[in-house]
Amino acid sequence: SVSRASPNLTFVPACLPPDPVEVEELQRFVSNSKRLFVMTGAGISTESGIPDYRSEGVGLYARTDRRPVQHAEFVHSASARQRYWARNFVGWPQFSSHQPNKAHLVLRDWEKLGKLHWLVTQNVDALHTKAGSQRLTELHGCTHRVFCLACGDQMLRSELQEHFEALNPTWKAEAFGVAPDGDVFLTDEQVRNFQVPACRKCGGILKPDVTFFGDTVSQEKVSFVHQRLAESDSMLVAGSSMQVYSGYRFALAARDRKLPIAVLNIGPTRLDHFASLKLNSRCGELLPLIV
Repeated sequence: SVSRASPNLTFVPACLPPDPVEVEELQRFVSNSKRLFVMTGAGISTESGIPDYRSEGVGLYARTDRRPVQHAEFVHSASARQRYWARNFVGWPQFSSHQPNKAHLVLRDWEKLGKLHWLVTQNVDALHTKAGSQRLTELHGCTHRVFCLACGDQMLRSELQEHFEALNPTWKAEAFGVAPDGDVFLTDEQVRNFQVPACRKCGGILKPDVTFFGDTVSQEKVSFVHQRLAESDSMLVAGSSMQVYSGYRFALAARDRKLPIAVLNIGPTRLDHFASLKLNSRCGELLPLIV
């Protein structure tokens, strides 16, 4: 089901309503595109109630000194994995219940109309999938899937939640705030007795199917996205400052191909100096205005 409720603006930076001139400019950009390549970031999901990392005043980095788990730390430290999974276990029911907003639905509709050639998201929240997008690459994976680092066995994150509950029948913890990747803030004392299951097939380490900070996106996936970009005639970036190179590289490739690039994001981005069009508006407010 898709939420029809008003957008949740708790984690959305303040911005002015869309300027009619900007609406007209983006309309012209989209109308001139026949095979639009779209890349989305955390700014498209903030209106669904999921915070981002970098937004001024409301992002995780602005509100706390918390930082996401690093790949090497997760792989090499049992205590780091225990801390990560305890926080993720508490946060999962809320995080997994978030629903797509108007911006996700617009992009799904553009795909159905044949306007959107390919959609790449840097988000791991599954909201594009929930909205019904199919021509989609989840660049950094998705928290709704889990796999074993040793044997590669996969399972749904919802299924793992049941294993956590069975292993920790009396464990309870009160959460303090939610992070962009779905976990919550817990103290070391709260985490200490939390039990983490091993792979059901080989006893290996279970990890969410996401690219943690310090890890890299597979070359196979990068090549696939470059192929989709090569088939496109324009690029739209929605809700991303493009500070992470794994996404920024595709904007550089689009620039090198001399594709027109439009950026829709509240606040500055790494693309502002070479984008054809820069718009400072909410994705869920501006995109539905485009026919």
